[in-house]
Amino acid sequence: MGPWGSPRSARGGFGAGPRLIMKTRVFVTLKPSVFDPQGRTIVEALGSMGYASVHDVRQGKYFELEVAAATVDEARATVSEVADKLLANPVIESYRVEVDGDDGP
Repeated sequence: MGPWGSPRSARGGFGAGPRLIMKTRVFVTLKPSVFDPQGRTIVEALGSMGYASVHDVRQGKYFELEVAAATVDEARATVSEVADKLLANPVIESYRVEVDGDDGP
């Protein structure tokens, strides 16, 4: 099946077992201790638009990755490594990974 449909199979390199293409999502946000000027600007704009009940906004980034992996844990490990090395700045940002098919804790 095509992108974002049900998992489709993929063949790994020589000797690799069966793998599935899994849809994963990465949510990257500023750490709570980091000032978010864009979020502050949004709160001020919302206030001027009559949304005074909104007291805080934290902006972030969202990524969708398709990963070939034999298990959900393998997909999560790969995507976490990608987030650590490229998608998030660990000094000022934190991230959360979701994998389709993972029931979670």
